[in-house]
Amino acid sequence: MGKTRIEFLCRECGANHPKWLGKCPDCGAWDSLEKFAVEVEATKPGAGPIWGGPEAGDAEELARSGIGRAVALGAVPEAQVPRLPTGIGEFDRVLGGGVVPGSVMLLGGDPGIGKSTLLMQVAASIAARGGTALYASSEESPQQVRLRAERLEPVVRAGGAKALGERLLVLGETDVARIVEQARRAQASIVLVDSIQLVHRRDVTAAPGSIAQLRRATLDLVALAKSTGCAVVLVGHVTKEGALAGPKLLEHLVDVVLGFEGDRHSAIRVVRGVKNRFGSTQEIGLFEMRGDGLAEIEAMRVPLTGGPAAPGCAFVATMAGTRCLLGEVHALVSTGFLGSAKRRASGLDSSRLAMLIAVLEKHGGLRLADQDVFAQALGGLKIAEPAADLAVLLAVAGAFLQRALPDGTVALGEVGLTGELRTVPHLEQRVHESLRRGARVVLVPSSAKITMPKQQSERGKIAGEHLDGEIVKVGTIQRAIDLLAPCTRALSGRDLAPDSARSARESAPALEPKPGARRSEAQPRNAR
Repeated sequence: MGKTRIEFLCRECGANHPKWLGKCPDCGAWDSLEKFAVEVEATKPGAGPIWGGPEAGDAEELARSGIGRAVALGAVPEAQVPRLPTGIGEFDRVLGGGVVPGSVMLLGGDPGIGKSTLLMQVAASIAARGGTALYASSEESPQQVRLRAERLEPVVRAGGAKALGERLLVLGETDVARIVEQARRAQASIVLVDSIQLVHRRDVTAAPGSIAQLRRATLDLVALAKSTGCAVVLVGHVTKEGALAGPKLLEHLVDVVLGFEGDRHSAIRVVRGVKNRFGSTQEIGLFEMRGDGLAEIEAMRVPLTGGPAAPGCAFVATMAGTRCLLGEVHALVSTGFLGSAKRRASGLDSSRLAMLIAVLEKHGGLRLADQDVFAQALGGLKIAEPAADLAVLLAVAGAFLQRALPDGTVALGEVGLTGELRTVPHLEQRVHESLRRGARVVLVPSSAKITMPKQQSERGKIAGEHLDGEIVKVGTIQRAIDLLAPCTRALSGRDLAPDSARSARESAPALEPKPGARRSEAQPRNAR
């Protein structure tokens, strides 16, 4: 064993420092430096400086092989990287079309969210397609892995018991050297390690999960992937804040970082790309946890029609990479205290919610300074784009005025500080998906230019490709609030035409003033 040198690694940014410091000079994090030992080579006596260049023989050999020679970018040959499809469409979508051979992926998620279930299904699917999958579990024994596989029997045995029995290998081991050796012997197409925090090296004097062990074990697995061409998937634990446990250096070493999100009390699971060297990080994969494993979800199942219209509800078509998802936004407005009103958001941007409330007060004529406002995106969906501004604004205004949008209405548009509505990217795709899912009316900004198939009349009635609905253009938030109708009246899409819209704020029921209270404090200020 060579000489060792003590260094200190920041678990937040991955920077190395020769001595311990209370605050990392690179990222400014406090108490984030951890000690680890690094093996170093003994310096040869009389060796020249680093900038002296290679030996003469080495230089001639490099010149003959062509290694180390600078070439023009246009002269670099194109690399043909064939992907290995897993057979799980939602998972392949996030990866950009499949697993890249020789790549290293890191999958993180909360305990019990379904990471091991997803990996077992990926391994079974690849084995059913003719590949060899090695499932190395450092947390469970092979018998426990088999019990979980039997629970997923309809999924695991999709390719036949004989094929899976020969190509799906299970290894219960915590020594990274043995995992690497078994992967080389089996010539595995993909190696799944569950989890990296419990894998260790015998020659490193540190506990499993420490920075030294994580770094060395990950480097060995990265070397395995690059030398043999097999794909490696690592499962990582997360902290209580939801971030991947361990140093940031772990994320820098891998090629792809995936986050497995979802509420343990909900069946919806989302696979989100955090880092991807071979594809986009804007794609997401949707799954539903069932008794026999994870099932793919093509789109969010939001009932646009069929239910009664309720105050404080609005639908929006949001983009997640190249796919369009329909989300439902709910808002609740209750009496609060002037000067300490609450603004809470779940799945939405809290600062943007506060901005929309200010726009409603300034340009919508609604008094919300003494009202507590709560807003959420249902189904575990996180909406952060400005395209949801109009839906959130109408949900808050409807909850305050006790008025609702007609059944099957989708609102799209960005709200400016002047009260005007502006168009959003991919508007045609959003409108088309909304109408395909059964929307009766789609509210869009008046400045939007939409070219839809078989468009009829100025109000944009569409009939074709199973699309039947209307496109209504609105220019300001005052006009949008006018489209809110009393809950006792069932409106159709034609009732939302701008020429026949009635002012919902003028006909809002007045609240009975409390004894001894001023009228301005007892009832909301309606639109002028």
